[in-house]
Amino acid sequence: MEQRRLGRSPKLASVVGLGTWQLGADWGDVSEADAFAVLAAAVENGVTFFDTADVYGDGRSEQLISRFLDSNDLRGRITVATKMGRRQDQVPENYKLANFRQWIDRSRANLGVDQLDLVQLHCPPTPVYSTPAVYDALDTLVDEGAIANYGVSVETTAEALEAIKHPGVATVQLIANAFRLKPIDEVLPVAAAAGVGVIARVPLASGLLSGRYTADTTFAANDHRTYNRAGEAFDVGETFSGVEFATGIAAAGEFTSLVNELAPRGTSPAQAAIAWLWQQPGITTVIPGARNAEQSRNNAQAGFVPELGDQFTAGVRDIYDRLIRSSVHGRW
Repeated sequence: MEQRRLGRSPKLASVVGLGTWQLGADWGDVSEADAFAVLAAAVENGVTFFDTADVYGDGRSEQLISRFLDSNDLRGRITVATKMGRRQDQVPENYKLANFRQWIDRSRANLGVDQLDLVQLHCPPTPVYSTPAVYDALDTLVDEGAIANYGVSVETTAEALEAIKHPGVATVQLIANAFRLKPIDEVLPVAAAAGVGVIARVPLASGLLSGRYTADTTFAANDHRTYNRAGEAFDVGETFSGVEFATGIAAAGEFTSLVNELAPRGTSPAQAAIAWLWQQPGITTVIPGARNAEQSRNNAQAGFVPELGDQFTAGVRDIYDRLIRSSVHGRW
């Protein structure tokens, strides 16, 4: 699979990585055996980048990754990005060096490393992105060797554009998919010009773009697609990309038809959605999640889908403009 440099860092990432939120929490129960199978299937199919966070299962995701890397002699062959900042109240004053040290030390222990490859601020309050002292603190941790590189995870294009201004920021992680085009239009060109890597999360709009759901589909009570549809627990944009479920089902049906018409034979809607993203200029890696080995394997295979082309992109934009734009574009 193609490898790309992670922005201003020397680290590399496969164009399709693996998001590991599912291995920790908020997507229903995933057993330890299934978690290891997900990680193994990803690596066996060319994935070299895992994205996690200290709050995914209160550290469970980080710990599982560490044990997997050790048991498969993969240290140094997989780039692991984690996130910090959501273990305390979400107020700007908590984003300070003393707290950073505590959070990073915990992640280093969970991941079994002295130095973290990439640490991202985990969608902090908006003022944090424009606070020089925050970046000074992160630079200190790089100088001390606790972290190799740092980046930010954002909810809005404005937050991404602010973070890109700061020279120490290696990467920006944001929601981008066929139902969330604003970051593609407004952030990717700026990031590319600045040499900042872009990590695209929620590439399937919480599964909508897989084409597997209907209006009658239900999810487990401990799945955020049940309990966060109105943003009850965190930003609603993280659930179905903020698209109302019925609208998303209709749009996903049209996307599936587009895939059947224009994508290479045998390409699933999920693979086309992931491939279309990594083929956008300025995207470094796309991080779909997976709850089982089959999903992990199929997602990774999206890294080998041939160029989908301008006609496919025109179809994506037509669906977005007709069904999605009015409810999503101005919010994030």
